[in-house]
Amino acid sequence: MLNLFRLIAFLEGVSYILLLFIATPIKYLSDNPQYVKILGMPHGLLFIAYIIIAILISKKMQWSNSILAKVLLASIIPFGTFYVEYKYLKKNHL
Repeated sequence: MLNLFRLIAFLEGVSYILLLFIATPIKYLSDNPQYVKILGMPHGLLFIAYIIIAILISKKMQWSNSILAKVLLASIIPFGTFYVEYKYLKKNHL
């Protein structure tokens, strides 16, 4: 399940960056909401999957409530999921 979480975290992070820095500016600068519509649903599903899997693996990873809170908070901060990968999911931490 950890490898699935790593994949979901990466995809969630990429989809969030694309949504914030590509799709949203296009929506407001070009009055074209198409990209937000295309990226919004996959990002939402990845976000939900990230939250659920993070909670499920937190005991196996022996995360404190503080670490779990940081991992969950990272899902709403741009580039946050990449920080989680670096700080908490690297192979040498396992």
